[in-house]
Amino acid sequence: MTDAAHDLARQLGRQAEAVCRHYLSAGRRQGHYWQVGDARNAPGRSMFVRLRDSAHGPAGKWTDAATGEHGDLLDVIRESRGLSNFSDVVVEAQAFLRLPPASRYAEAPPRTRPCSPRDPVISAHRVFAAAQPIPGTIVETYLRNRGITALHETGSLRFNPRCYYRPDAHGSTQLLPAMIAAVTDLTGRIMGIHRTWLAPDGSDKANIATPRRAMGHLLEHAVRFGRADDVMAAGEGIETILSVRTALPSLPMVAALSAAHLAVIAFPPDLRRLYIVRDNDPAGDRARDSLIARANSTGIEAVVLSPALGDFNEDLRAFGVDALRAELRCLLAPEDVNRFMMLSRDLKEQGAGLR
Repeated sequence: MTDAAHDLARQLGRQAEAVCRHYLSAGRRQGHYWQVGDARNAPGRSMFVRLRDSAHGPAGKWTDAATGEHGDLLDVIRESRGLSNFSDVVVEAQAFLRLPPASRYAEAPPRTRPCSPRDPVISAHRVFAAAQPIPGTIVETYLRNRGITALHETGSLRFNPRCYYRPDAHGSTQLLPAMIAAVTDLTGRIMGIHRTWLAPDGSDKANIATPRRAMGHLLEHAVRFGRADDVMAAGEGIETILSVRTALPSLPMVAALSAAHLAVIAFPPDLRRLYIVRDNDPAGDRARDSLIARANSTGIEAVVLSPALGDFNEDLRAFGVDALRAELRCLLAPEDVNRFMMLSRDLKEQGAGLR
């Protein structure tokens, strides 16, 4: 890239969020990143555009976790506008940079207007601190209704009986019961939260348009169950991970909350074997392939755990815990079978070790 092109990319990077709102309007801000399907502005969550300079790189750099593609905001302009000649990309970029900020935002859908300046990490801390432990609540009812009985080491989960829910920017706020999950980094610091709104009796998720939502800085972080050391399992959903943990109660596990976030999850420094708990769909396949490549490049052994049905919670509910345990036994490394399949006396009792 020429010096002039580098300079143009840097100018775009200084207005990274405005560029994303204009050219990637199908996405939305997620912490310090813009999240969208791809550089062609497809809906989805696999592409992340950095909105601020950081130790990992300058603002405007992006990565598509599903395909491995990466680039800068000039590439975004080229792909989103379908331009084949670089001279046309330069003309488009220069035209954008001459637009006043109000004009840029006016072209974006109402839901993508600038976010509140409030720090989402601070908000996540407040929401989690205001919630209560799950024993005896409808969160426990909800999980047990899904066949999940391994509720030890679930301090990352809490219950809020009156959690704010708004269907969209124009809808009225409701107060609904919700499972609150802390999203933490490798040191245990809360970086965000995930909310699952529930039916009043805990029988299922709430009957609303989007019963699951996250906030904060999710990239590389996860909801954690157990302390990871040399062996860990990682998957997408909380219910999926807790289903596997019902069969393997002493294996440390993390839930990344989506296939895109699973693909870029951070590895603990002492990790030597990673069990990839995949969902049985194309997004799960892409996350699996990305994790295998990343793990192998750092000397970590990657072992894939694949469900018979759509995910392991479906397997647990359809076949029962004994069948799930037998299914997983065949997939574990031989040295991990006794290590992680031996149920302690306490863990055999319903609700044992719950905290």
